[in-house]
Amino acid sequence: MRPLQISPDTAVKLAEALQVPLERLMHMPQHILLQKMMELAKQEKEASEAETEKQD
Repeated sequence: MRPLQISPDTAVKLAEALQVPLERLMHMPQHILLQKMMELAKQEKEASEAETEKQD
């Protein structure tokens, strides 16, 4: 399998956000990476909505 075609900076940021080692991220199948990114976005959205409700 070919490594992901993303910039080194993006790879580092994704590895930190997803809490996976950089080497594992670079060899992760694209469909799994996309699924994890969607889960991360959902968590961020829920956290943002909770913070907005807290401010009201």
